[in-house]
Amino acid sequence: MTPIITQTNCPELNLVNRGKVRDIYDLGEHLLIVASDRISAFDVIMDVGIPQKGYVLTQISKFWFEQMTDLVPHHLIATEVNDFPAITHQYRDQLEGRSMLARKAQPLPVECIVRGYLSGSGWKEYQQLGSLCSIPLPAGLVQSDKLPKTLFTPSTKAELGEHDENISFEQTIDLCGLETAEQISDISIKIYERARDLADKKGLIIADTKFEFGLIDGQLIWIDEALTPDSSRFWPKDQYHPGSAQPSFDKQFLRDYLETLDWGKQAPAPELPEEIVRKTGEKYLEALKRLTA
Repeated sequence: MTPIITQTNCPELNLVNRGKVRDIYDLGEHLLIVASDRISAFDVIMDVGIPQKGYVLTQISKFWFEQMTDLVPHHLIATEVNDFPAITHQYRDQLEGRSMLARKAQPLPVECIVRGYLSGSGWKEYQQLGSLCSIPLPAGLVQSDKLPKTLFTPSTKAELGEHDENISFEQTIDLCGLETAEQISDISIKIYERARDLADKKGLIIADTKFEFGLIDGQLIWIDEALTPDSSRFWPKDQYHPGSAQPSFDKQFLRDYLETLDWGKQAPAPELPEEIVRKTGEKYLEALKRLTA
């Protein structure tokens, strides 16, 4: 059984950030991005890791980056430790299968969320206001319905422990400039729709997802992760029935469990039962198997 790694320890490397999931090391010319087995929900990091989660995130991201190279450049250089700088090789046991050597980019200050189905916070807003991220929707939609068209609904990037906030396209322009805002909206929808169509052939529905982009010498580049169970909702196509929440191969399973608890969605995180940890890991692995089969 692969050991659960919730935190890497590579003292000879320059650790520059430890996020909700990833530990990032500055190797000089490039970054080393290591996906741990940490999992967060409602912006709170849980106290236990999910088996093989970091491996799944890295391998799914690699798969999707390779599928989209003609649409937009990405930051991924290599995922094999043998292709990393020699100084990293001593930490192979922590890095193998879960790390990416990546180009350095200047991240844009927005999260690029794309929605194809009415779910999550979007469904809650629609019930109250008939809109999704302030975008009016037709009356009569039910939970998990496919949206009339794919929507780009950006948000802020919150600090660790804080919550992202939805922003308008006008606010995105203020943060990024008109040309870049239009570019990230256009490319986010193109990536999502291609991924949605490819996943459909594998028996999966991608309900929504989140992208991050950066700039290298003024050129837009896709960074961070790519259509993983952490950043997307994956539903089994053969069980899809609009009108209720859908079974999923992503962290929604964990969120649904946490919603049953008397917990204020603030740290400290509640203790997770072994069964919830195991089943969450199984759902992540199933997403990888289905996509790459």
